[in-house]
Amino acid sequence: MPEIDPTYAGEWRFDPAHTRLGFSTRHAMVTKVRGSFNDVEGVINVNAEDPTESSVNVKIQVASIDTRNAQRDEHLRTNDFFDAPHYPEITFKSTRIDQVEENSFIVNGDLTIRGVTKEIAVPLEFVGVERDPMGSLRAGFEGSRRIDRKDFGLNWNVALDSGGVLVSDRILLEFEISCIKTEDQQS
Repeated sequence: MPEIDPTYAGEWRFDPAHTRLGFSTRHAMVTKVRGSFNDVEGVINVNAEDPTESSVNVKIQVASIDTRNAQRDEHLRTNDFFDAPHYPEITFKSTRIDQVEENSFIVNGDLTIRGVTKEIAVPLEFVGVERDPMGSLRAGFEGSRRIDRKDFGLNWNVALDSGGVLVSDRILLEFEISCIKTEDQQS
């Protein structure tokens, strides 16, 4: 397996202004609804010598859900779905990271939604590292993972005349992550 550049070792924090943690699902069996969470925090700790010892921790504020429809967003915050007053955060804590190819990783970890924790595996592609105009070292990752929302207690639905349902049980989680390395400011 190719080695990770030793300069990548250390802490990387999500840049919320350039990170999208989103989802898509079928609506009425015929179209997709997409959304994202606007208030996200994440930290990646990279161990360049042993990538399996790296870690990822993510916190998402449920109330920040945004599907571009205020009425739907309010419904998603209720007990029918996320129950944001009682479960204000969605969290992910990695348990293992496997490098499967040069720029491909599987991040295994515990996803907690609505107080229910399930282990999932998230495939992520390392897009690259660049120094931005402000002098920060920035890394990008992209990936997606399908989950069953009912596994997390998100059971609300409405039956359609055709025999289908209003909201699909299968949800595609979408990750577009921009991280900034926490660099030692001493010279």
